[in-house]
Amino acid sequence: MTPPRRPDPPPMKTNDVRIAAAGTVAWAVALVVLLIVGLPSDDRWWLWVCVAGIGIGLFAMWYVPRLQAARARQETARQETARQEEQDQETAG
Repeated sequence: MTPPRRPDPPPMKTNDVRIAAAGTVAWAVALVVLLIVGLPSDDRWWLWVCVAGIGIGLFAMWYVPRLQAARARQETARQETARQEEQDQETAG
């Protein structure tokens, strides 16, 4: 017989915007290094990889706060709906 499973811990709070900013800075540093070092003409696509990384990071820094706010609003609405249903059941019962 196996022991009962313990409940999962709550999700860890993280600062996702800071993580996206760190990644964006890393891509910017890589771009600067590649520009300083200089690349053969066949390897110039690496510059565009860095530019794409910077662009995606900037988008993430714009999008993540909006995503988190929408999820918080959705959770609040879900809790309010559950609370309202409980009150309706108590008054009906």
